[in-house]
Amino acid sequence: MSRTNNIRNFCIIAHVDHGKTTLSDRILELTRTVEMRNMQDQLLDSMDLERERGITIKSHPVSMVYKHKDTDYAFNLIDTPGHVDFSYEVSRSLAACEGALLLIDAAQGIEAQTVANAHLASQHGLEIIPVINKIDLPSADIPAIEAQLEDVLAIPAEDAVLTSAKTGIGIPELMEKIALKIPNPESADGEPLRMLIFDCIYDTYKGVICYVRIFSGSIKANETIITMSDGNKALTKEVGKFSPKMHPEGELNTGDVGYIVTNIRDVSEIKLGDTITLQNNPATEMLPGFKEISPMVFSGIYPIDTSDYNKLKASMGKLRLNDAAFVYQSENSVALGFGFRCGFLGLLHMEIIQERIRREYNLDVISTYPSVVYHVIKVDGEMVEVHNPVHLPEPSEIETIKEPMIRASIHIPSGSIGDTLALVSEKRGICEHTETIDAQRVMLVCILPLNEILIDFNDRLKSITHGYGSMDYEMSEYQEAKLCRLDIRVNNDPVDAFSSIVHVDKAEGRGRLLCKRLKDILPRQLFKIAIQASVGAQIIARETISAFRKDVTAKCYGGDISRKRKLLEKQKEGKKRMKNIGNVSIPQDAFIKILKTTD
Repeated sequence: MSRTNNIRNFCIIAHVDHGKTTLSDRILELTRTVEMRNMQDQLLDSMDLERERGITIKSHPVSMVYKHKDTDYAFNLIDTPGHVDFSYEVSRSLAACEGALLLIDAAQGIEAQTVANAHLASQHGLEIIPVINKIDLPSADIPAIEAQLEDVLAIPAEDAVLTSAKTGIGIPELMEKIALKIPNPESADGEPLRMLIFDCIYDTYKGVICYVRIFSGSIKANETIITMSDGNKALTKEVGKFSPKMHPEGELNTGDVGYIVTNIRDVSEIKLGDTITLQNNPATEMLPGFKEISPMVFSGIYPIDTSDYNKLKASMGKLRLNDAAFVYQSENSVALGFGFRCGFLGLLHMEIIQERIRREYNLDVISTYPSVVYHVIKVDGEMVEVHNPVHLPEPSEIETIKEPMIRASIHIPSGSIGDTLALVSEKRGICEHTETIDAQRVMLVCILPLNEILIDFNDRLKSITHGYGSMDYEMSEYQEAKLCRLDIRVNNDPVDAFSSIVHVDKAEGRGRLLCKRLKDILPRQLFKIAIQASVGAQIIARETISAFRKDVTAKCYGGDISRKRKLLEKQKEGKKRMKNIGNVSIPQDAFIKILKTTD
């Protein structure tokens, strides 16, 4: 009998907040992997930020032993992130498994990411066990969820396991089903080592630690390995499993999930989804599904206190060590001083990085308006990628501008269709088709520009659906659009921090809004200040901040009107001269107020 017969590799997939991490807590308790005195809620979520928000940001593997009818099974569980920003991480975790527990909230039903993750699991050929969780809730509607399972996902309702991860109901039955239904890893005797990297972290003392799944062969400490995507060589210093803390082992064999410690010191040298093999007996083919992760959203991050620049640089370097998807490079803004242009996988990723900088490194930072990567085709046929609005070529040099589009699956209550379609239309999107999930819920499949959903789309969707709407999206192709750079000028000087790339039809409205806000925030001077929004050389909106004015006619106590006029003319000339030589220095708090309230 092959040693892989008793191994079960599985992960838990679900929509955000459907109880993945709580279920993993119960499984750890039942298998006595963690002693009860060491047990705590959300055990696999190690970051404070994960605990507070109730979201999983990093994958957390754990190896357990489960006894069923005198047979010991080795369970390898991978707790995956649920948010769309980390979908590649989820797909790599799925590639490391043979089965998946598809978790569905008994009160909320099937939502956008439930469908997306179920499709992802079936694409990887995984055995899916549907789990209806939170059955102890008063609002749980089990028959409706079972009907949704059959109608939307085409999974037989009798396969579903009813559980309550909070109270422990149904967990023993679920464990039995995992042991009996999820297939064991395929035996690969005599084949060279091939292992998949599905995550990696940086440890100050050990260096880069790769989370791996062995598909064939075996690995021990002190062996030379090669990453197959770029041929980098490294030495393994330690191999082991998670239980749930790292536990060194003599070797890892086919079917095992564990970690390897290497002598690599930079996470950017390791690529998620890459295949590792041995130098002295290399494999010829990589495992399928590998792709390079590229940032989709870019934003400038600047320290509020300019003396914190070096501290910010050091903190970004440390964050980069643990997050290869986060990229940054230094840039200089006339308005905000020295800072960094940063690339993120999406908005949640951006929010998490900023929050970690504030908390873990005690830094006050300000971020500029987020933008996406545009493809600009110049008149001479050259294609350039533009991450920063400031670097957009002059209009005379541009042939066309293409923007990234997304295909969004929006799950909403039936009564909110009109408002949701109006929101999609306002964001320059089109609805391709609608699908009815059940009597209460529908799914809209829409094509939208990524730039339009960056700021407030999700908040507004939640608002118009009273919290019941959910959205999942995947990247689509680039599409040509009428886009332009909107500049804001203060006293005829462009302020680079407020520049953004917008659709031609929306430029005037956004320009008016920014000018109005700046008028309320900027301090008055001794001369009039013009605040203008411009597209190229054309001014499309203007506000004027009136000057402080001394009453020069106060000393005239009568007499001819010409005396008063003469004094007023003299004052007017002085102000004109002052305007020509005067500079308007915009205070830092004005930037903070504008950039924090920009919608």
